[in-house]
Amino acid sequence: MILSSRLLKKTLVSTTSRRWYVDPCCNLNKKGLVLGAYDGCDAGDLKLTKTGAAYDDKLGGKIQHLIRGSGLKKGEARVFTNISPEFYAIAVAGLGKEGIGYNEMEELDYNKENIRVGAGLGARYIQEEGAGTIFMEDFSSAEASSEAGVLATWKYEDLKTKECQGASIKIEQFCGEDKDGWQRGFVKAEAQNIARKLEETPSNIMNPTAFTQVAIDVLCPCGIQIEVRDRDWIENKKMFAFLSISKGSCEHPLFLEIAYCGTQVDDKPVVFIGKGITFDSGGLCLKPCENMSEYRADLAGAAVVVGLIRAIAQLSLPVNVMGLIPLCENMPGGMAIKPGDVVQAMNGRSIRVQDTDNEGRVIMADTLCYAAAFQPCLIMDIGTFTPGIRKAVGAGCSAVFSTSDVVWRELRRAGSDTGDRVWRFPFWKYFTRQVTDYLGVDVSNVGKGGGGGSCLAAAFLKEFIPPLDFAHIDITGVGMTAMDDYHPYLRKGLMSGRPTRTLIQFIYQMSCPHDKPVDG
Repeated sequence: MILSSRLLKKTLVSTTSRRWYVDPCCNLNKKGLVLGAYDGCDAGDLKLTKTGAAYDDKLGGKIQHLIRGSGLKKGEARVFTNISPEFYAIAVAGLGKEGIGYNEMEELDYNKENIRVGAGLGARYIQEEGAGTIFMEDFSSAEASSEAGVLATWKYEDLKTKECQGASIKIEQFCGEDKDGWQRGFVKAEAQNIARKLEETPSNIMNPTAFTQVAIDVLCPCGIQIEVRDRDWIENKKMFAFLSISKGSCEHPLFLEIAYCGTQVDDKPVVFIGKGITFDSGGLCLKPCENMSEYRADLAGAAVVVGLIRAIAQLSLPVNVMGLIPLCENMPGGMAIKPGDVVQAMNGRSIRVQDTDNEGRVIMADTLCYAAAFQPCLIMDIGTFTPGIRKAVGAGCSAVFSTSDVVWRELRRAGSDTGDRVWRFPFWKYFTRQVTDYLGVDVSNVGKGGGGGSCLAAAFLKEFIPPLDFAHIDITGVGMTAMDDYHPYLRKGLMSGRPTRTLIQFIYQMSCPHDKPVDG
């Protein structure tokens, strides 16, 4: 069944133009510029970048004069107005030491991350000054500069009255030579903003049908094929675990198959599975009311997969990709699954649902079984699975459980490049025994023991995968509301869309291996 594009009138902001929502007072004719400055040799000294110095020469050294003694530090920005006839406002971003690169202990490319932080703040400050067009210099990475501008200026204002909504904004490259890097960064940031919008939209609007329509609107123009499966198809495939979670809601479950073919048709695809719970109340094991509204973003895994596949198509990467997304709500209705109920997964294994709030792993069990039909070379699932990961690592990184050392190394490398890092957790038999050592059923969705819930969730999912490379990514800490100050180019209090750029970079590395994989 393919849904009509008329099912949902509300669509995402056009991603073909470089425009994002900003303050109502902005004016596209009012232009701003973001330049950079490195720490000088002496304490307090600042040195403009090559592009910044060249433009400052045209202004008679005004910028260098203004930043001298300003106290501008790494990760900060200063805005100056009325110093250029061409630009209403010029922001200077503090970049720290020049020539800094990869930090092995931190597993982070500090050069690119310093650009994202400083340049992102500079773009946002100019946005707040009312500029409608923001030019960004390349700094030493056009890709990171582009990401900074697009991510930092994004807002969610769709539900405000029209007169209170912001106007549009343009992010443009200034005097840059690396057009490919700029465009690549722009595509990555756009993809993450698509995920952020899907996560941010209230669940009474972003239900399974609405999510499906947005996916169609976003992906089909890029030549990506989408098959939308309804309840009858789900029942015929014997996905009873998935159906059991959806029973408490009046919203009908849907299952999306998204296909991108970038190489030979018979080449084995990479399968990405995104958890698509459009609202998670916890079911009969109800979550606390405080902060429950954040779980409108329990579809974060699905949102990331939509943004990821769009970016892969836009970058024309030579790889075949399948996206599988089970969509439903987890609600405490009269038909809702009860604690202690036993359901059967697609592969015939029985699951005891001890906690209805552990619904993500249950719907993913059937999806993992179904993924084997595509004979993939790699299966990767992404979702907000366990609050334990948020307690363990906060918003510092995504948790990765992988059966492949090569896949893990490339994910780690991708995270260090994008600034959206990952960390590996154990896939030990110790945890497998805790979810399978039961007399009456094959698997429990809780498991034994007093802790290690995130590892138990991964062990549960491992019971439903075919014998091939597999990675499970728990994004509960990073994929919902951005609450930390470490990534200031992601507006605090809004959904983050993480780790979209890391997964795009991962596929880019695997399909276009310009460099040798990292060791260790």
